[in-house]
Amino acid sequence: MTLHDTIHRVTRRVIANSRPTRAAYLDLMQREADNRPDRSTVSCSNLAHAYAGSLEDQEALKANRGPNLGIVSAYNDMLSAHQPYGRYPERLKIYAREVGATAQVAGGTPAMCDGVTQGETGMELSLFSRDVIALSTGVALSHAMFDGVLTLGICDKIVPGLLIGALRFGHLPCIFVPSGPMPSGIPNKEKQRVRQLYAEGKVGRAELLESELGSYHSPGTCTFYGTANSNQMMMELMGLHIPGAAFVQPGTKLRQALDREAVHRVAAIGQDGDDYRPLARCVDEKSIVNAAVGLLATGGSTNHAIHLPAMARAAGIVFDWNDLAELSSAVPLLAHVYPNGAGDVNQFHAAGGMGYVVGELLEAGLAHRDVLTVGRGDLSDYALEPGLDEDRLTWREPGPSGDAEMLRPVSDPFQPDGGMRLVEGNLGRACFKSSAVERDRWTIEAPCRVFETQHQVAEAFKAGELDRDVIVVVRFQGPRANGMPELHKLTPPLGVLQDRGYRVALITDGRMSGASGKVPAAIHCTPEALGGGPLARLRDGDTIRLCAASGELSTTADLASRDPAPEPRPEGGTGRELFAMFRNFADSAEKGGSAMLATAGL
Repeated sequence: MTLHDTIHRVTRRVIANSRPTRAAYLDLMQREADNRPDRSTVSCSNLAHAYAGSLEDQEALKANRGPNLGIVSAYNDMLSAHQPYGRYPERLKIYAREVGATAQVAGGTPAMCDGVTQGETGMELSLFSRDVIALSTGVALSHAMFDGVLTLGICDKIVPGLLIGALRFGHLPCIFVPSGPMPSGIPNKEKQRVRQLYAEGKVGRAELLESELGSYHSPGTCTFYGTANSNQMMMELMGLHIPGAAFVQPGTKLRQALDREAVHRVAAIGQDGDDYRPLARCVDEKSIVNAAVGLLATGGSTNHAIHLPAMARAAGIVFDWNDLAELSSAVPLLAHVYPNGAGDVNQFHAAGGMGYVVGELLEAGLAHRDVLTVGRGDLSDYALEPGLDEDRLTWREPGPSGDAEMLRPVSDPFQPDGGMRLVEGNLGRACFKSSAVERDRWTIEAPCRVFETQHQVAEAFKAGELDRDVIVVVRFQGPRANGMPELHKLTPPLGVLQDRGYRVALITDGRMSGASGKVPAAIHCTPEALGGGPLARLRDGDTIRLCAASGELSTTADLASRDPAPEPRPEGGTGRELFAMFRNFADSAEKGGSAMLATAGL
């Protein structure tokens, strides 16, 4: 199938805009590959330090018999998605020995859970944890002991951080190893219903906690289609998973077979073999476009409007919101997974899942087939679904959609575009996830009420001050102000107001969760309020127009005649003071909101 004109045009633009930075990155990776030390010439003292703890593999390491694989793990058992990783290293080492390789845990990274920190002060560390994870990955791989990399991570900032760090060692092959989603719990609509009842004061904490535990109940990834599961989708579209690995549940034989294949495969695609597939070549302009296309086709998390540009920069690639919005105009919405639909990722996977989506995109010319993947071929491998034939890993055609309410073909999509729209005007530039909002709410024009924290919004809601048509503005929530926390606590009260019949919208320079939807929102607004951005000049009662259809984000107020509001002082506690450097040097949300990339000149 011929590549769609818009996909071709955007890809060519990304290639052109990236030419000098991409060339510099690839030159660096070639030098790293050329300078990779031969361990047989490395100081024996150095090697002794590296081998001393690996008693079972010590003889193989001393003899330099085969590739040595570095495992970078984001394991902790506070995060349900990462709890299964606790036993992974010992299994991965066994799988490595099967093909004459060795494996060592190169290092660990932090892995915070946005679900645990929602509405709490710890959320102000969340976005910058991605930089810390990237730095931790860099430290882990700096020992020059490894011929390939296995990354163990799933959730929100963790996969982007692992990828950014690993890309600076892009002369090595790298495979991402997911652990899969937990089994489905209570229906998502029931969870949402109880949350809104709690917001209205109609049920108490005991009922709310029982509902939440019915949804988040066991090891594995949360089953809604938020940032964590969007990460897994993107790793498939970028060809960095074993094909079909994203949504196979933990503890199953198929999960173990996919993990085993990941180890065998990364051992086979190193520099010393005959099928060299370094990460630097797998992640190119086409694979970044594929990731964006997958995000749009599945209604994925808005957080990736920040993460995609950051991941691209780490590979010398320039990708911005203009590219994302133009791709969105051509990519149809093929999936309705909660919160955009009723079913969760387990139902999505059962209906055909990633194999079905990739196949539809390739057949329609909406994704690049000719990309280098960690599999045995190109992206065509990812249009299949994995299975077992007498314990042997196989792949097969997924067939037609098993649930038309969950998955549809390109010829009959849920909507003709990807639903990630750029809105802009005299209030700046922002993202609007139209795929999660009913069309009759794509345009909201109303007086605004200005807040500086989500807690102030909650208090005003409880006092009945928002029972009207209103656009809620929450400012000083950008990367430089307070680390750009996710404002997921805003969703229940604003949803209640909308259900009461009011015309309601949100505008913020902060983030909203990949699980957010329903209420129209212009998020990640840039320039942020800190430093005199337009949001800092708004006042209560100013009329704002937000329109996803026309791409408008504007006010009739004369902002130029006003002084900006006083900037709040950063608060300490919960370790926030330790992140002052990250806040001071962070760049804009559209560039990825990263201090590390900005100061590195990437």
